[in-house]
Amino acid sequence: MSATLLLRGLQAADRADWERLARGYKAFYGVQPNDAAYEAAWLRLVQGGPAQALVLSDGQRLLGLTHYLFQSSTWGEWVCYLQDLFVDPEQRGQGLGRRLIEAVAEQARSQGAQRLYWLTQAHNATARALYDRLAEYRGFIRYDYPL
Repeated sequence: MSATLLLRGLQAADRADWERLARGYKAFYGVQPNDAAYEAAWLRLVQGGPAQALVLSDGQRLLGLTHYLFQSSTWGEWVCYLQDLFVDPEQRGQGLGRRLIEAVAEQARSQGAQRLYWLTQAHNATARALYDRLAEYRGFIRYDYPL
């Protein structure tokens, strides 16, 4: 890996490499959407809608990604939801996850968000160790109602 990493938004040339990371992220959580779902997600991220992305690149390939979006709250707050965060397993332990989170936090501040939040599974001990250093665990439990 080169010493200089570039933090930036997605570019058209990133399509295949983005999907490599996105598939790794989904596989970690035991989910494998079909090819059409990856295409739809890519289009949402690059066409300027509410879903946004930042990536870390070494100039040759993507090393990590994050997807996030802004939303209003019932109580008047503008908040930022960090939906996905994934670092190439070969690149972990080098501060890339922290760098991506801090970059989203900067985007949230610049957009006037009052809060940045994210979810993870309870068993994701490695990620939780990072999250515990950066943020406050608020004790919430997520439920999904089938529709």
